[in-house]
Amino acid sequence: MGELKSSPNFLTLFLRCAHSIFSFQGMKQHTLNRTVSLKGKGLHTGQEVHLTLKPAPVDTGIVFQRMDLYGHPTVAPSIGMVADLVRGTTIQDGAVTLHTIEHLLSALNALCVDNVVVEMDASEPPILDGSAKYFANLILEGEPVAQDKDRAVFELKEPISVTSGNRSLIALPYNGLKITCTSADDRGIHTQHLSLDITPESFLSDIAPARTFTIYEDIEPLIKMGKIKGGSLDSAIVIKGNQVLSKEPLRFTDEFVRHKILDILGDISLLRMPIKAHIIAVRPGHALNAEFTKALKTQHDKQFGKKADDIPPILPNEKSIDIQRILSFLPHRYPFIMIDRIVDIPNDNELRAIKNVTINEPYFQGHFPGNPVMPGVLQIEAMAQAAGILMLKRTSSHNKITLFMSCDKVKFRQAVRPGDQLDIHVKLTKIRANKIANAEAVCRVGDKEVSSAELMFTILDM
Repeated sequence: MGELKSSPNFLTLFLRCAHSIFSFQGMKQHTLNRTVSLKGKGLHTGQEVHLTLKPAPVDTGIVFQRMDLYGHPTVAPSIGMVADLVRGTTIQDGAVTLHTIEHLLSALNALCVDNVVVEMDASEPPILDGSAKYFANLILEGEPVAQDKDRAVFELKEPISVTSGNRSLIALPYNGLKITCTSADDRGIHTQHLSLDITPESFLSDIAPARTFTIYEDIEPLIKMGKIKGGSLDSAIVIKGNQVLSKEPLRFTDEFVRHKILDILGDISLLRMPIKAHIIAVRPGHALNAEFTKALKTQHDKQFGKKADDIPPILPNEKSIDIQRILSFLPHRYPFIMIDRIVDIPNDNELRAIKNVTINEPYFQGHFPGNPVMPGVLQIEAMAQAAGILMLKRTSSHNKITLFMSCDKVKFRQAVRPGDQLDIHVKLTKIRANKIANAEAVCRVGDKEVSSAELMFTILDM
């Protein structure tokens, strides 16, 4: 079995704390105490990657940030984003892709880390030795700490199941998390079975070190598909007939079924909420795991009447936000969305956004024919939408909405016409109980100020 590289005293303290956390009694959200990093090569892409785990505020969830892409976009993986399930779980959100994230998600899930930012300078975490052992080590080195908000847990109330041929996944109500799994290949060789209550202790000792594996005959087809560019016997076990090929002996006699449980833990974390259930799996795989997680989410939504996956928050170092993220924060839609992009967030109290004004705007048909001018009230609306997003950054966007209450000292200095780009600057000046806020706002076109106002708005539960 792979060893955990952490001081005995710290490991003992962490396991004692984590065991009480996983009892589901008065459970708090957890993040890391400090930033930790590792590097390696991605399994399928073969790219070298530096991966960093950073502490995050409550309700952040698990958020990936692609440091190699323009604007450092963020993705909060959820089951609705699954794009590819061939020998790994791939997530896609717009133009941002994350490959093979299940091993890292498995470790974060089992070790009760709720809020963390995962920075990567490539699209795929390193495969390392093909297990979750190094990710578990990294989390321990980051020193998980409790936060001052309770952890929401999905407690299954009635059974659910998904099947595909001779494969199946069933979830039963259970006071904790237990996985009973049977693993076998199509030839009926290497059939293995394990039933285990999942706690941080059992994950670290019995699941995290279990490596990924493949059948020898599957290697060539995977290569032709453009997969496993970074694969080797250092990062996977290869089964050839009755032979097991690897750089080191098996870590467990039933290592294959243990890795299947590892994958299940990673894939069900796409529910974005810990779960209490007894999961019974027969010959699971990533595709079936995804269908199972969708079924969990359907029951969650039915049970609670809301979505399990949250809107990813604006992170402290995030400066640019595209229209897709803006639409996740604002309830407005065409033709009333008045921000195209957030281009800078210098601090918690200031924000700069842009609105591109084109002749296609529907209000130009009547304002005014032959002399199109952007209505002043819509410039105020653009300021209010920008200020509302800034306020949500300071609090939480989960099930929240900002409502414009009043404006004062409004001035219009110059007409805004098609072809102009409205440069919107907002600054929060007063906040009361994180519910009501005042802001100063200015709109410019080029270096000329075209409008300004003092705004008041409030945050309400949806």
